Amino acid sequence: MKSIVNIRASSLSTLFDCPKRWAAFAIFGKTMATSSKGVLGQAIHTSTGIYDQSILAGDGITIDEAAGAAVDFIKCESKKTIWDDESPQEAEKIAISLHKKYCTLIAPKQSYKAVEVTCNDLVIKDLGLRLTGTTDRIRESDNGYGIVDLKSGKQAVGTNGVPQTKGHAYQQGVYELIAEFGSGMKIEAPAQIIGMNTAKTDAGQRIGSAEIEGCRQLLLGDENNVGVLQHASNLIHSGNFYGNPKSMMCHKNYCPEYQSCNYRK
Repeated sequence: MKSIVNIRASSLSTLFDCPKRWAAFAIFGKTMATSSKGVLGQAIHTSTGIYDQSILAGDGITIDEAAGAAVDFIKCESKKTIWDDESPQEAEKIAISLHKKYCTLIAPKQSYKAVEVTCNDLVIKDLGLRLTGTTDRIRESDNGYGIVDLKSGKQAVGTNGVPQTKGHAYQQGVYELIAEFGSGMKIEAPAQIIGMNTAKTDAGQRIGSAEIEGCRQLLLGDENNVGVLQHASNLIHSGNFYGNPKSMMCHKNYCPEYQSCNYRK
């Protein structure tokens, strides 16, 4: 029987991008200052989550009141953040703008049944993995319940207004598993990605949604294909955490192993 290793749902893409960087955080517990990109994304998640939860619970929190949570988050994290792309003041303006666009353009079209669904202990013994993490939303559609993942970034949405979905399917599959386990709801509808461009101009702050089908099949595999989780288990339990110097995150600000990593040679 394999030993059980914890893996956060949000870290799966990091594992395949650079196993050495993933292990530094997930296995060896190393930490780093947060990037401005990360803080901005978390701020938007915080404020939109408060607004959606208020609608679900009937608490009556306004869009502007919920936007204050994004500002508060950025101020709280400011001293612990590497401000490489935006200043704290610029980040606040972007967060407020995207928050309002989400609340007016996206949220009214959604039928949410749960917000910020947490799963702490989904154990898959055969793979030696314990999945943990939080799914942003569970929505109800004509096809049943499905998960919703909010993604922000400078290229999160194309010029056609459609979010980038390529390469996100297996990540959504993990969110489907933990959402179903954490909520007790049967997740059957396609996963939905809501993308938000973190541009500094209003015109560049595009926002939109798109669906992805077959996420769980890619994650778990079938008779013809090995699932992504099996690959993850094999890699983790092998202990062969090799580096990837071509990763976008191969930088002193983003990786605690950067200075000593011999894969950069």
